Amino acid sequence: MTSAVTAIPAAPSADARAHFAASFTFETDCWDVHDSVMKGADFVLLDVRSPALYAAGHVPGAISLPHGKITAHRMSAWPEGTLFVTYCAGPHCNGAARGALRLAELGLPVKLMAGGITGWLDEGFALAKREQP
Repeated sequence: MTSAVTAIPAAPSADARAHFAASFTFETDCWDVHDSVMKGADFVLLDVRSPALYAAGHVPGAISLPHGKITAHRMSAWPEGTLFVTYCAGPHCNGAARGALRLAELGLPVKLMAGGITGWLDEGFALAKREQP
């Protein structure tokens, strides 16, 4: 008996390798972001949720910039080649992807932090709860 899992065969190993290797160029995870933030991040972390959600709790070191407010003018504040990492509420939210798309459309290097706030909390990491300076 064939299950829903095996009804469609797995991709050939070479295709799977290419797919999964490419995925790391598009996203990072909460653990790697946390480790990098603790050591001095070499990227800009953008919380693309609303300012109210940011104030209620955000990843330490993140800047509040709702995805709808990402513009060429705002992004010109950072040097060319700056890598941006976006996050939102979590897997149930597409705000991080919306923000990443806006950044990519502006020609800026971008990755998405998989899991968002939900993933951050699942890893046991604390949120900062203060207004952005």
